[in-house]
Amino acid sequence: MNRVQVRRKIRFFRLRVRELRMIARGIISTRHPIDVHLIPIRRCNLACAYCNEYDDFSKPVPLAELEGRVNHLADLGTSIITISGGEPLLHPELDDLIRAIRRRGMIAGLITNGYLLVAERIRQLNRAGLDHLQISIDNVLPDDVSKKSLKVLDQKLRLLAEHAEFSVNINSVLGSSIRNPEDAITVARRARALGFSTTVGIIHDHSGQLMPLSPQQQQIFDEAMGAGKQSYSHFYQVFQRNISRGRENAWRCRAGSRYLYVCEDGLVHYCSQQRGYPAIPLAEYTRAHLEHEYLTQKSCAPRCTVSCVQVIGIFDNWRDPQTRKAFDRASAPFAPLESQLAGKN
Repeated sequence: MNRVQVRRKIRFFRLRVRELRMIARGIISTRHPIDVHLIPIRRCNLACAYCNEYDDFSKPVPLAELEGRVNHLADLGTSIITISGGEPLLHPELDDLIRAIRRRGMIAGLITNGYLLVAERIRQLNRAGLDHLQISIDNVLPDDVSKKSLKVLDQKLRLLAEHAEFSVNINSVLGSSIRNPEDAITVARRARALGFSTTVGIIHDHSGQLMPLSPQQQQIFDEAMGAGKQSYSHFYQVFQRNISRGRENAWRCRAGSRYLYVCEDGLVHYCSQQRGYPAIPLAEYTRAHLEHEYLTQKSCAPRCTVSCVQVIGIFDNWRDPQTRKAFDRASAPFAPLESQLAGKN
């Protein structure tokens, strides 16, 4: 066993201890966010045809603003901050952002397309204190829908296996725009061979809603789900299998409370596919907002395919029925919460 493998095992053990504490805290208390997706840059170096979460021109958010957002999220009691985009590796001060998250005692995650990873960049992420990284791979060979292919990224995966001290998850993808669905099995098996955990994502429509898989894709989905180490619970797999078969899920979406999506403009949204709701500045977001959204029904929930929100929903799906209807924020988007809630509960 080499030095990197020893460090990886030590960090894996320490991360599991922190995750167990996070889970215990999430079960005991409902008054804090568990996972926040933070966007430091909207720009991406790729242009996947199915993606609506990027542009090719946005500038990086200044580090001082990001650190302010991290500190506010820490004050709200956040457990995990997952850095996403766009492509977060394009941010020139990403490592300092990771350090800011770790200084406040939160778990630091990163979602990347992997294109910009080289050995030294991976070692820099080690030194910054990154806890886990996820890459989605859409096909074996690149096409005009997605360049996130195993052919291009396999070298990056080997570098991660050799140098990364943080946890790595590889997400393979199925959906109507994926031309060769059997590629998901190849991707999952390759990830397993390199020692990574695996998940299977299902491409949604433009608003994050359900697009059922074909019978062939459903069979491939089941095989890919069983091809490697799973990073999520059995309950989440039930969610995903229902989605793959076009079935609605009965669950309580806690977006805006237990899960937040903070865009590059510093606004809080339910998720990446519901940008514009509630669109309240994070600096003004309080525990009152968390409590309100915790009990607010989301009409998009039954047909939702946004897995990161569903995973966090597992913490609270068994308790606290949602008794509030979402109100129209367009008429008074930044009015004081108390006045917005008057007569709406």
